[in-house]
Amino acid sequence: MASTGEKGAADGADGTGGTERPGSGTEAVAGTAAAPAERKASWRLVGPGIVVAATGVGAGDLVATLVAGSRFGYTLLWAAVVGCLVKIALAEATGRWHLATGRTIFDGWRSLGAWTTVYFAVYVTVWGFVYGAAAMSSSALPLVALFPGLLGLKTWAILCGLAGLAFVWFNRYAIVEKIMMVFVGVMFVVVLYVAVRVTPHLGDAVAGLLPVLPDGSLLYTLGLVGGVGGTITMAAYGYWVNAKGWTDSGWMRMMRLDNRVAYLTTGVFVVAMLIVGAELLHAAGTAVGSGDQGLLDLGRILEERFGAVTAKLFLIGFLAASFSSLVGVWHGVSLLFADFVERTRAARAQGTGGEPPVLEVARGQRERSRPFRGYLLWLTFPPMGLLWLDKPFGLVIAYGVLGAFFMPFLAGTLLWLLNSGRTPHRWRNGPLSNAMLAAAGLLFVVLCVQQVRELPW
Repeated sequence: MASTGEKGAADGADGTGGTERPGSGTEAVAGTAAAPAERKASWRLVGPGIVVAATGVGAGDLVATLVAGSRFGYTLLWAAVVGCLVKIALAEATGRWHLATGRTIFDGWRSLGAWTTVYFAVYVTVWGFVYGAAAMSSSALPLVALFPGLLGLKTWAILCGLAGLAFVWFNRYAIVEKIMMVFVGVMFVVVLYVAVRVTPHLGDAVAGLLPVLPDGSLLYTLGLVGGVGGTITMAAYGYWVNAKGWTDSGWMRMMRLDNRVAYLTTGVFVVAMLIVGAELLHAAGTAVGSGDQGLLDLGRILEERFGAVTAKLFLIGFLAASFSSLVGVWHGVSLLFADFVERTRAARAQGTGGEPPVLEVARGQRERSRPFRGYLLWLTFPPMGLLWLDKPFGLVIAYGVLGAFFMPFLAGTLLWLLNSGRTPHRWRNGPLSNAMLAAAGLLFVVLCVQQVRELPW
């Protein structure tokens, strides 16, 4: 996919592309500035992709993969591979927009019309409120199992939320990236260790790479392709790329290497969990619970079969997956929210004849801003009330509908932005990227419809 978004000389591109004033919604005009010098891609610089991938792969995603393996064995392994490719295409498109235009993804959304601002404002408010409680509870579950009788679930959940708040509040992106790399390392080692312990059948695994849909497997297939590693944090990828110091198209090769490494790592997680489900559960006809509880069930099964040490290691991996998602959301979505506030204020200043503020690319300054920290507080404290209450019926409906619509929204708007004059000519979508984003959009629409249908209307 090295040339996914590059039309090249055959399309008449001169390597500079068009330019556009940040914040405008007009078509690009011919640029005269020289193209930034191309940086060499280096494995040592990989980081933002690992952050977005680790954030997107939470405990619920691991359970969904585990259940798919327990029901259908290795048959849906091919779907996990396709899902990895879909996420690579989406994240690459997000990073390419930031680097090619010097504009953030929210700035791009604003150029498509006021409806995007209204949608995002409602979405980020409701989603953050409900997700905050879910993330804290998910991180607390393995701690309850690791330290039985020490503290209750609600207490652990509150402590996890406060720990995430303090960590993101006092640290900038560079430290966030380092701790996320540690989490990924723990997840990688633990999940692979468990997959090896259950002794995978390589012949069946290879056969699972052939696209087959067993009876009753359609929804599980769509979930594997679209669900694992796909959240609002995919939109935050460009902000993390900028925070890394990659702020122009000279970093395009590095961003693409970073993105591929990250989602190939995610693919390894998914395949490993599918192997565990196929070998440990499918063969024995054993079922696990839905949601995060399924991982606790798996921990008990591992203890019965392989002993307490393996079970404890798995719970540590469960904790790394859950808490990495919490930290990633606390940081990445707060960056998105801070950009949303800044762009909205700038638009109002222009509308009233005032002097609009200078809006820099997100390179870390926003991590000390009031909107960033305000959203951190919103993610942490109001959701704690939901730990004692059943989620209000209307809130569940709103959260489900908005959450279902976000990934189609992301895929569709990226198609729009990267095929228009808002993007310099050289970096607009090529046929492969258009095909991948269109397929992703269609997939997420189907998942969206199914998710809305399953809500407790």
